[in-house]
Amino acid sequence: MTPEASPLSLSPALLEAVRRVAATDHLLIAMDFDGTMAPLVDHAADSRSLPRSAAAFSALTELPRTSTALISGRALDSLRATAFPPEKTLLIGSHGAEAWMGPGSSPLVLDETQREELADIRRVLEEIVDQAPGTLLEDKPAGVVLHTRLAADDVAEDAVGAARATLQDRPGVFLKDGNRVLETAVVHASKGEAVDFLRQATGASAVVFAGDDVTDEDALGRLLPGDVGVKVGLDFTQAEFRVEAPVHVAELLEALLRERRRALGA
Repeated sequence: MTPEASPLSLSPALLEAVRRVAATDHLLIAMDFDGTMAPLVDHAADSRSLPRSAAAFSALTELPRTSTALISGRALDSLRATAFPPEKTLLIGSHGAEAWMGPGSSPLVLDETQREELADIRRVLEEIVDQAPGTLLEDKPAGVVLHTRLAADDVAEDAVGAARATLQDRPGVFLKDGNRVLETAVVHASKGEAVDFLRQATGASAVVFAGDDVTDEDALGRLLPGDVGVKVGLDFTQAEFRVEAPVHVAELLEALLRERRRALGA
């Protein structure tokens, strides 16, 4: 599918849901980034939103009674460096462990026990990566990520298995599986909790959320009647709606923009 794909590639049922949700009093549009706003890439630093998605998302941010947010597994610094979010967009990083709600937001601070545990997690994962070609580590404020996208399948499976066997029963250590990653953290957080938090913080009367990863199911599972949840890709999901790829997310955001403007008379 090319970026010029027809808007008709969105199902009639999804388009109808977009029309309905666009008429709500205060709309929150919360999006995953990698694999949703941006196509998946081998090197995380190279990820960028599709131009159509970025333009529609930015325009939505400027509408009355409309809030936008990015909910990502990335650390906030990484999210800012790749997503270039609009100034008013709320940011949730590290699967909910970090939050930026505007100027004056407090950064995440770990206590001494958490800092020591995080350092030990990194030592464990470094030993595994040393023996697993193609794997690498990414540091986050509250965790360390084991990336296996560039490793052979058997190497990736062994590395993740070794990490999980060593860390899964440790008190205060939290593990999450993702697309060719194993996330470790010393702070319990989820994208589902992030959706609840943003709904309350913005006073949203309805939420649109789209995501592609296993961790996005936490957010999709927290949606309420009247919300719209969209799975990106062909993996199992509890979302009511599905699109195949990030190019269709661009179409979704453009449809939301069109219908929201119509509902607001903007």
